[in-house]
Amino acid sequence: MENQRGIITLILFLILTKSIISSTEFDSSEYEEWESRSTSFLSSRSEMGDVEEDEWEMVQTKGNQFVVRDQPFYVNGFNTYWLMILAADASTRGKVSEVFKHASSVGMTVCRTWAFNDGQWRALQKTPSVYDEDVFKYVKWGTSAGLNLTSDDDFFSHPTLRSYYKNHVKTVLNRVNTYTNITYKEDPTIFAWELMNEPRCNSDSSGDTLQEWIKEMAFYVKSIDMKHLVEIGLEGFYGPSTPQRVQFNPNQFAQQVGTDFIRNHQVLGVDFASVHIYPDSWISQSIADTHLPFIKSWMEAHIEDAEKYLGMPVVFAEFGVSAKDPGYNSSYRDNLINTVYKTILNSTKTGGSGAGSLLWQLFPDGTDYMDDGYSIVLSKSPSTSSIISLQSTRLALFNSLCSKRCHWGCKKKSMFQKVLYHDEL
Repeated sequence: MENQRGIITLILFLILTKSIISSTEFDSSEYEEWESRSTSFLSSRSEMGDVEEDEWEMVQTKGNQFVVRDQPFYVNGFNTYWLMILAADASTRGKVSEVFKHASSVGMTVCRTWAFNDGQWRALQKTPSVYDEDVFKYVKWGTSAGLNLTSDDDFFSHPTLRSYYKNHVKTVLNRVNTYTNITYKEDPTIFAWELMNEPRCNSDSSGDTLQEWIKEMAFYVKSIDMKHLVEIGLEGFYGPSTPQRVQFNPNQFAQQVGTDFIRNHQVLGVDFASVHIYPDSWISQSIADTHLPFIKSWMEAHIEDAEKYLGMPVVFAEFGVSAKDPGYNSSYRDNLINTVYKTILNSTKTGGSGAGSLLWQLFPDGTDYMDDGYSIVLSKSPSTSSIISLQSTRLALFNSLCSKRCHWGCKKKSMFQKVLYHDEL
């Protein structure tokens, strides 16, 4: 979300073990280390067969798909920005376990969560390069360095701030997991790293400043960790390099924020693309019928570009609708989620670049005080839970029953048709 945009964020994507997903008892202590991974993806391999944890391999890309052992790996997941805050306190840590348990019950496989809280309550980084190991749950990078800066955009060009970011990256990637004694850069439970949440450089609409920062930082991450995937964290706005695509932007301002979807993702070291979906923030706050067609065309445009120009997967890493919007109701939210899921599925059916989506956002019961308007409590949302569960089931079929070489033409086609093509939504 835009109001959660940090000037510096290193984001991780983590993998949640099969043993946790399939267990009926959730020990909160088992999550403490996963919570130490910056803004992250936590993804379950439970749908990938009986694979022992010590046999796991890194998630990779092959063409425009994620793969593990040459099998496709499609993602159905969620965001939870608040995990670090609650995980840092033993009295609230159970809420972290609770949301994982509820998410896994509907087959969600990926969790993206914030990792920046510099110099604040339960801060990860108290001052530049000074970390609190008791709160080493996520990663954030900030500009509270006492420098004489003119704007937040100085982060992308100021040499001192760039060095702070690099030092932070180096610290995190080389940190040893205190539970497994494995460095993060070697840890197969980490799926990928994201450079920053929703980067924008409004002072340079040409996109050159942000482009140079992406080049430098993607290369730097890869220079330390060649094993994990890297992505940027963009919202997906089209920029000056593709004037023929700006028609798909939600508004005219979107092409002036210094990002450039295709150009940015062509940087060496970037492995997959990210896109966010917020028509209620970008077009109009009031619920409108025009929002759903926009979502479909926005997604289809980026899937097409990921296939045609980038040759990589694209993850729709944030999408949702606020209950605070005028005209909101839960039926509309379900329709919005359905639109996203069906568009992903249409790509999945043809082996396309639509690699998955992450709902913004899940909360456990009893956390209303943290609700940003977009919260979904699965135990109180039976219709939404059913939609999520069906999408998980459909994607799990592709993940577990077919190899990329098959191109969905195998004898299991009839099973796919029953589950994937039957309109139960």
